Amino acid sequence: QLQASGGGLVQPGGSLRLSCAASGSISKINAMGWYRQAPGKERELVARVTYGGIITYANSVKGRFTISRDATRTTAYLQMDSLKPEDTAVYYCNAEYYRDYVLRDSWGQGTQVTVSS
Repeated sequence: QLQASGGGLVQPGGSLRLSCAASGSISKINAMGWYRQAPGKERELVARVTYGGIITYANSVKGRFTISRDATRTTAYLQMDSLKPEDTAVYYCNAEYYRDYVLRDSWGQGTQVTVSS
């Protein structure tokens, strides 16, 4: 399963760091990433890193957010700087992994990020 943490309330211009740890049956990870869903909007990709290190960011967060992972490639981090009110959303961790040669998805429980003065 995926365990996410690190959300909270922050003022505009502030920073937060999200963490997502994979455990259990999630071992052959193809990619990890963060998605977010604001009220009334669809879930969207924020940042994603593949096993080989290819990183993708949403245009809206480029230059402000940084995705990284630990040496085991089973924990992903999202450093969010220069936060804006429009970054307010529930952030979901995602892992794409192989089990029995089938590519599967796993989602974390979601963590609320609120950017407000």
